[in-house]
Amino acid sequence: MNHDKELNASGLSCPLPIVKTRKALNDMTPGQILKVIATDAGAIKDMESFANQTGNPLVASETAGSAFVFYLRKGG
Repeated sequence: MNHDKELNASGLSCPLPIVKTRKALNDMTPGQILKVIATDAGAIKDMESFANQTGNPLVASETAGSAFVFYLRKGG
């Protein structure tokens, strides 16, 4: 999937992937796509909750080896 910015949160434990995702989205404009790579299994539920609570839709997610990849659209 095409994306405008990438955040590698590999090796970080909860809540750091979410904290860094929030910061990265703050620097983006509405409609842009952020790709987040995480290795913490808790990130799966955390990203879904974060997307629902903040209005930044989770448009896709996938597993790539031992990593979890999320694509969030910056809400506006």
